[in-house]
Amino acid sequence: MKPAHHRSNGFGNSDASVVIGNFPWYEMVWRSLRGDFKPLAEPVGGYEAFARQWSVPVNHAQIAMRQRAPVVTWLGHVTVLLQVAGLNILIDPTLAAFAGPYGRFGAPRRVPAPLKAQDLPPIDIVLISHNHYDHLCHATIKELLAAGQRPRFFVPLGLKAWFDARQISQVTELDWWDQADLGAVADNGVLGDKVRLHFTPAQHWSRRTPFDTNASLWGGYMLEWARQGAAPWRFLFPGDTGYSADFKAIRERLGIVDFVALPIGAYLPRDFMKNMHVNPSDAVQLMLDIGAKQAMGVHWGTFMLTQEAFDQPPRDLAMALRQHGLAANAVWLMRHGETRAIQTTPSS
Repeated sequence: MKPAHHRSNGFGNSDASVVIGNFPWYEMVWRSLRGDFKPLAEPVGGYEAFARQWSVPVNHAQIAMRQRAPVVTWLGHVTVLLQVAGLNILIDPTLAAFAGPYGRFGAPRRVPAPLKAQDLPPIDIVLISHNHYDHLCHATIKELLAAGQRPRFFVPLGLKAWFDARQISQVTELDWWDQADLGAVADNGVLGDKVRLHFTPAQHWSRRTPFDTNASLWGGYMLEWARQGAAPWRFLFPGDTGYSADFKAIRERLGIVDFVALPIGAYLPRDFMKNMHVNPSDAVQLMLDIGAKQAMGVHWGTFMLTQEAFDQPPRDLAMALRQHGLAANAVWLMRHGETRAIQTTPSS
């Protein structure tokens, strides 16, 4: 018996009543003309001032080092470099100037990418959450491979064919709740460390062309670092998602999450975005659902995708944290290019 989210014409959400992607063409034209897919106002001081305020030079010496304890670097939008257990894990690499075909068309990037693909350290694993252009960027992946990198790719069901068509190897497809052992780099001096990858459900949709709506799956990734002498440490990248019961299910099935890359942007207009993108209030509730004590904000302040101004998500997030009784620093607002070490319970 096939899983409930497998449908005759592709895939669906856990809540079968939430169907996304079946937008009539005339609605999309009307919304585009109305301005639903670009900010209604510039950030205070303009985009150049915003980019200066929210960017720092990448610490290349730091990210060049293999790390045992987790370290994260935000490379803008949803692109995260997670370094843990000696592994360099790159999530949804999108470093092009546009979120669209070939990195030349679509939603423009208003904060320059903090590095080029060829400036990345050796990447062991690349995780792709779904096939939308602001998550699966052909231009970035092409540049990564041209630089001599040969990572292992993990992708949702139905997406391996995209990589096969471009002769990209070492690609593994995952269904919701599938898992894979990633191992650890042997020369980190620690025996027994392991990292297990889980593909987790999310409420979203997929489309790369006018003809493949929901033909491939979408989701998020949990990485579980099994350390000797301490409880496992868990990281969740939820992917693009609306608020749903999926996150309580993730906690019940896989355990409490220690750190989450929390999507906090691309949420207006709400009547269109609610089912597919959490707003900051929903995001904080998601964080509570999985039991996470710490997060970093992603999916904001990079591409011109939706109506809210680039500087609105931090304001709305601050209000949501207050309303839920959480500290202002429970969600890090990192700058593009910034690297931070994540505090964990020490191992023995």
